[in-house]
Amino acid sequence: VQVVESGGGLVQPGGSLRLSCAASGLTFKTYYMSWYRQAPGKERVLVARIFSPGGSTNYADSVKGRFTISRDKVKNTVYLQMNSLKPEDTAVYYCRVADFWGQGTQVTVSS
Repeated sequence: VQVVESGGGLVQPGGSLRLSCAASGLTFKTYYMSWYRQAPGKERVLVARIFSPGGSTNYADSVKGRFTISRDKVKNTVYLQMNSLKPEDTAVYYCRVADFWGQGTQVTVSS
């Protein structure tokens, strides 16, 4: 199984970014596709997740109303649209598909 993230970068406060995560080699019929983040000196925490195939979603309180998780079933790709970004959103963002993790992508929110 391969999990590959992309889309991180540097953005000003109030800006937007979209992260993508492509998964291949999965054989499960049902699983979560999730985004976690880890800020320097802090634990890795769940940001958002979406259940496949049903599509139900969950969000951390800190990102509700600003971030949206979605997926493309055909491409087996999960997205995280991040709007109204704040400096405290700065972290390495990791994609998790079932029990498989990507390598992480850095998101920095700074002026």
